Amino acid sequence: MGPMESIRSNKGSSKTFNTNRLPPPAPVERAIAKLGQDLALARRRRHISQESLAERIGASPSTIKRMEKGDLRVPLHFIARALYVFGEIERLGSLIDTAQDDIGLTLADEHVPKRIRSKKPTSTAGAR
Repeated sequence: MGPMESIRSNKGSSKTFNTNRLPPPAPVERAIAKLGQDLALARRRRHISQESLAERIGASPSTIKRMEKGDLRVPLHFIARALYVFGEIERLGSLIDTAQDDIGLTLADEHVPKRIRSKKPTSTAGAR
């Protein structure tokens, strides 16, 4: 298919996206590179080889190498599985903590009504 890939959504409709359309922002590249370095250090501190980690998470050793180099194309589930092996999976679950989402909470608060009026009681007897 070349640089165009067909991606099917959950609703079954087919959409075509150009995967080379937008380069990742520099902060994204830096964050993923740091995550890869941190995963490599965590692995080495635990005395786990790349091959052993690959086996534990169901990946190939080359995927582990790419993950540790900060390759943006490594699927998230492999990173999540590595975090699980390292005992750090709860960190992934708390990345976007909605209780601490200041921007989201501010936007939601803008739509809270200023006052709530009670509804008028409706008659159940009907019209006369």
